[in-house]
Order: sequence, then C-alpha cells, then structure tokens
Amino acid sequence: MSPLAVFIRTLSRCSAITLGVALVITNPTLEWSGSRPATAQKSPMEAAIDGLITALKDTDAGVRRQAAVALGQRGNARAVPGLIEALKDSDAEVRVRVVIALAELDDQRAAPALVQTLKDSDPRVRTRAIIALGELGDRSAIEPLISLVNDANVDVRKRAILALAEIEDEKAVPAITAALKDSDAGVRRAAVHALSKLAGGDDHNPSPHPNPNPNPNPNPNPNPRPNPQPNVWRY
Repeated sequence: MSPLAVFIRTLSRCSAITLGVALVITNPTLEWSGSRPATAQKSPMEAAIDGLITALKDTDAGVRRQAAVALGQRGNARAVPGLIEALKDSDAEVRVRVVIALAELDDQRAAPALVQTLKDSDPRVRTRAIIALGELGDRSAIEPLISLVNDANVDVRKRAILALAEIEDEKAVPAITAALKDSDAGVRRAAVHALSKLAGGDDHNPSPHPNPNPNPNPNPNPNPRPNPQPNVWRY
C-alpha cells in the first residue's frame, strides 16, 4: 500500500473517533460502546416500568395481577400498550386488574380495546370495562353500552346504565327508559338516576329566589340590649 493510501486511511479513522467523542460529549445521555452504536439510556423509572410490563407475561397469574396493579398505581403512560395487550390474558382476575389499571391511567388510547373488552366472557371484566369507559367519556362506546343494558348479568346492566349517564348522550334515553321495567330494583334505580341526569336534573343548587323576603324588618330589635361586660372575677 502506498504511503498516501496509508495516510488517508489513518486520517479517516482519526476523524471517525473524533466525531464519536464529540457526539458523546455533546450528548451525555448517549451510551458509548465499541461494539454497538450510541443509544439513548433509559431512566431508572423507565427501566422499572419496563420490568413491570415484562412481568405482565409471567407464567404465574399472581405475578401478572400484581404487575397490573403496580402499573396502574405508578400512573405512567408508558405502560398503556403493554396493558392493552394484557387484556387478552387467559386469567379473568388478571384481566380485571388490567382494566382497573387502564382506568387509573386515564389514557384515550385504551378506549378501543376497552370497547372490545365489553364482550368478555366474564361479567366482572365487562363491569370494570364499563366503569372505565364511563370515566373516559368515550362516545364510541355508546352503542356497545346500550346493548349491555339488556345483559344477563344484573351488575353489568346497572353499570352500563350509569356509564351512559356519565357520557350523557341522548341516544341512550330509549334503552334507559325501557330499563325502568327491569326485574331488578337496583337496575330500575340506576335508570331513574340516569334519566334524571340526562334530563338536566343533576343540579342540586337551584337559583335562589331573587328576593326571598320582600319586606324585611329594617330594625328587627329596635332596643337591643347592650353586650354585657364579662365578669372578670368569675372563676
């Protein structure tokens, strides 16, 4: 190899090393490795959340339930995709905990998956999904919730009615009105509450009378007794 070629190759290597060092100095969050390109480092919190997300796939259902609870308590939106995937868990109690966690995270990305969860075979899961959708106020859930007003499970029917009241869509009025004839008194009470809210009857502070006492006594006590002086000698 000619001396010129050797010089050019050496110069290229030195330039690459200099560029890499400058990149690390100007971007301290990047990781330097001789065998890998520079990558962004995770914060300890992100690493912990990722660990909990991984635990959602543990072989033990108890571990998966505990991971779902922890992710809901942490309130980190990073967990939403992993929790959505966990809605397919084979254990119903795990699915219940996952739905509760998604409700606590209050992230609209979960709404479509929660709507699908309304078809879950376990009424406890359906009930929790109903509550979550009511809190999210997602209008794409209106029709599925209306269909659940006739669910075989009493608690599902009741929760569906209350969720429809939270979302406040007039399309739900006919189904809720029909629920006034439900065989369960709790469902009928929920229907009354929902119709009251949809009718605007949730205002517990009506406007006061503009003049509740049009002729008040200008001097209710024309000869008031002066305030007596306290007896400083009394013990």
